[in-house]
Amino acid sequence: MPEESISIDCVMEKASGPHFSGLRLEGLLSPTASSPRAPATPCSSSSILDSSAPKQPFVIGVSGGTASGKTTVCDMIIQQLHDHRVVLVNQDSFYRGLTAEELQRVHEYNFDHPDAFDTEQFIECIEKLRSGQSVQVPIYDFKTHRRRTDTFRQVNASDVIILEGILLFHDPRVRSFMDMKIFVDADADVRLARRIRRDTVERGRDMNSVLEQARLFLIVSPLVYAKFVKPAFDDFVLPSKKYADVIIPRGGENPVAINLIVQHIHTKLGQHDLCKIYPNVTVIHSTFQIRGMHTLIRDKDISKHDFVFYSDRLIRLVVEHGLGHLPFTGKQVITPTGSVYTGVDFCKKLCGVSIVRSGESMENALRACCKGIKIGKILIHRDGDNGQQLIYEKLPKDISERHVLLLDPVLGTGNSACQAIELLIQKGVPEAHIIFLNLISAPEGVHCVCQRYPSLKIVTSEIDVALNEEFRVIPGLGEFGDRYFGTDD
Repeated sequence: MPEESISIDCVMEKASGPHFSGLRLEGLLSPTASSPRAPATPCSSSSILDSSAPKQPFVIGVSGGTASGKTTVCDMIIQQLHDHRVVLVNQDSFYRGLTAEELQRVHEYNFDHPDAFDTEQFIECIEKLRSGQSVQVPIYDFKTHRRRTDTFRQVNASDVIILEGILLFHDPRVRSFMDMKIFVDADADVRLARRIRRDTVERGRDMNSVLEQARLFLIVSPLVYAKFVKPAFDDFVLPSKKYADVIIPRGGENPVAINLIVQHIHTKLGQHDLCKIYPNVTVIHSTFQIRGMHTLIRDKDISKHDFVFYSDRLIRLVVEHGLGHLPFTGKQVITPTGSVYTGVDFCKKLCGVSIVRSGESMENALRACCKGIKIGKILIHRDGDNGQQLIYEKLPKDISERHVLLLDPVLGTGNSACQAIELLIQKGVPEAHIIFLNLISAPEGVHCVCQRYPSLKIVTSEIDVALNEEFRVIPGLGEFGDRYFGTDD
């Protein structure tokens, strides 16, 4: 979410009463350090909802056998992502130059082996691009089998980075950079025909060299084929298929698969960076309504009445969104007109658990959404910044048979949340049956919870910037429980 400074660029004009319905653009203020309420100045919607901080690029890896159609797939993805900055980095650019001895036996050289690539330089290039730096990608000359020393390709940081190569998934260090891994599958005879055409036309190799590789591919020379080509494909290329998130048969001739992939990329580009890392984290869609209510409850000068009112509205939205992650079953009912309506039936086994005391502020919204729901409580006493001690717990006896909505408006370090989650798991609640609901989350807390409990779901309305030295969420909203229940000094 957008990073906010002490002086918020654009805040909402003060409004009170139950009839306020959202953010009015004409009422935006630009406060100064000396005056909390400066005269209104226009502010565009992008300056409110967009972040000026650099976003983590979305990294896609496209692998597959030689001449399987990887480049065609990459080109189709780039064409459909025309409204985003996209760069393509080919693993072939990082072939190491052949020595004089290797050049003399180039027909027997295995370009499909991991040792043929300068993996360390490839990793360095990816790391720089992910950190927002420009890189100089080498240009490999397939005629001389050496890198060109007179020129290189300048690649700038972008929204989407596409990596392409036959052995892209072989090294776990390279795989760890990827947000999506695609394997392009094609028949061996199709790949052979494409490779002959590619190597003669696009890479300028002579026909004798290409036919020699073709004979190896077709096992005309069993000994050499068994020594070079087949082991490389069987040991490195084909096994990497298991690491793919998506397998595309027929490559560029499969537009349906390409369209689905592009739709997924568009969705990920609109998400917070942490949602790209952890698919179990959901940030509800930010609108002017939600952003406006966040602006109000984060204002230190807001009245207690308004703080409670707008907090309750936000909590209700988070609870409703969290309920959407519960399992549903199909159900048919008869309408008053005598017609049949096919819908869904809600999950029956459900309960809430609030982490005392801030979590109790979310109970009313849950009761309003789920009539007669059982709600348990967990009290965790904080002993210093890192230590926690469980003081009290009161949970439904059959909680192990229920889906649990864990309630805590602020996810900070994640230590208290992890202890509460651990208690639920000890009580027999499956990790996948826990949905953690909160208003704001610190990235440190999200990392802590998701790394320890990858099957648990987190639903929040905003992810803030970070924790400060005092382990407070920044920009945050202060001690939520004290402000909500009126005990804030």
